[in-house]
Amino acid sequence: MAKYSIGMDYGTLSGRALLVNVANGEEIATSVLEYPHGVMDEYLPNGTKLPIDWALEHPKDYLDVLKITIPEVIKKSGVNPKDIIGLGVDFTACTVMPVTKEGTPLCFLDEYKNEPHAYIKLWKHHAAQDKANKLNDIATLMGEKWLARYGGKISSEWLVPKLWQLLDEKPDIYDSMDYFIEAADWVIWQLTGNQTRNSCTAGYKAIWHKQEGYPSKDFYKALDKRLENVVDTKLNCKVLPLGTTAGGITKEMAAITGLIEGTKVAVANVDAHVCMPAVKIDGPGKMLAIMGTSSCHMILGEQEKMVPGICGYVEDGIMPGYFGYEAGQSCVGDHFAWFVNNYINDEYHQLAKEKNQNIFVYLEEKMMEYKPGETGLIALDWWNGNRSVLVDVDLTGMMLGMTLTTKPEEIYKALIEATAFGTRKIIKSFEENGIPVNEFYAAGGIAEKSPATMQIYADIIKKPIKISGSAQGPALGSAIFGAVAGGAYEDVYKAAMKMGKLKDVEYLPNKKASLIYDQLYKEYEILHDYFGKGENDVMKRLKKLKKTI
Repeated sequence: MAKYSIGMDYGTLSGRALLVNVANGEEIATSVLEYPHGVMDEYLPNGTKLPIDWALEHPKDYLDVLKITIPEVIKKSGVNPKDIIGLGVDFTACTVMPVTKEGTPLCFLDEYKNEPHAYIKLWKHHAAQDKANKLNDIATLMGEKWLARYGGKISSEWLVPKLWQLLDEKPDIYDSMDYFIEAADWVIWQLTGNQTRNSCTAGYKAIWHKQEGYPSKDFYKALDKRLENVVDTKLNCKVLPLGTTAGGITKEMAAITGLIEGTKVAVANVDAHVCMPAVKIDGPGKMLAIMGTSSCHMILGEQEKMVPGICGYVEDGIMPGYFGYEAGQSCVGDHFAWFVNNYINDEYHQLAKEKNQNIFVYLEEKMMEYKPGETGLIALDWWNGNRSVLVDVDLTGMMLGMTLTTKPEEIYKALIEATAFGTRKIIKSFEENGIPVNEFYAAGGIAEKSPATMQIYADIIKKPIKISGSAQGPALGSAIFGAVAGGAYEDVYKAAMKMGKLKDVEYLPNKKASLIYDQLYKEYEILHDYFGKGENDVMKRLKKLKKTI
């Protein structure tokens, strides 16, 4: 009798369940739920206006995903729940929330339902940048050795700046919460009744180290005396390694989801990192880029190397037995969508409709009529700040070279090229610091749906690109970990070789295009350093002025 596992993938805008055959990775059924509350970056549900750079989500949406998508994949597949042996969960991160000792989100309580700080702070919540800046300054002054593991800077997207912001702006909420927890770990808690912390988010997002644990009390006290005991009071839960089991489905959750009570649940993971086994990566030198609203770049290494400007490295943080290195770009699909949603006229939409194409496909078809360099445009891909290698969310986007004859498809192509240049910059940083990038893999919606974009990437990074064989890489990766939790495989490597997938297609660099892109990349680097390394802080001055108006 065939056995199955379920992968739960929580992204920025939606959550999904994927039912997979553990013998071969065959994807049997899937279900997706768009979050009813969406991303709250302007208002709370009651109309309370949010300040600039806030990005919140509602935990009820995450529960709705469990209640709706799991029963739906069971129904669609016709699989007997008794044959579903395990479940894995991944999440976009760092996505954190304040909860009570029972795990109740504070925003569920009447006294806090209209308080922004009681909600989930999404990964792209950037309102704690001032705290990140202070943290980095203090860590540098104190000579904290762990700072080098994170490329020399802790991002405002990570746990400690967000926690510090909450304490500083709403100390009553800080005092009322018992835990500040990743949404990934909170969902596991709801499923199993066990509070756990996963080594991936703890390591990459919360400054935890496998041997050393969290930073010292002296460091937290230097940030704010009220934070001296933060680890013992707000983060006090054992960190569990990836590939282990968090527990079994509770009786209550079994009734809600249709799964059998006791079905094994894997320790939580991050939506990007969990994709490594889904594309059969099993060792160093192979970079994987997860390309969606943002991009995450990961690679395994056998030795500990300090790489400036990366998001960090964690021992066993991606796959057991290796140092997992992470970098990323905060705005990829997000700013393609921003452009299409705001600046494409009705004529283009009508022309796309007549060709029975969605507007993105139509634009990509038109943009590829232009040779590299023919648009005369170059952009900086910082519409949502820079995650790597500058680690500065106060940077903003830029487009150079527009004229009165510039067409939408030219701008669109320049935006795509900018993200590819950003990826090349990340690769260069790794290679210059002893982490070779010999192969490049891509997964996620953009890798799946946009051949034009992937060809541009191949031409710019000058490496062949292999594509995930699943349109749902993170969910498949979670299902792989779920299969291990359920006992189908003894480790994730064996599971990956059986359940992981790659497409037959491979994008090869066009040498002629690459030569032109080499010239454009030089211009990109000049602009990157000029606006990003302090020579001209006009972006920050404009942003500061905007906040004062």
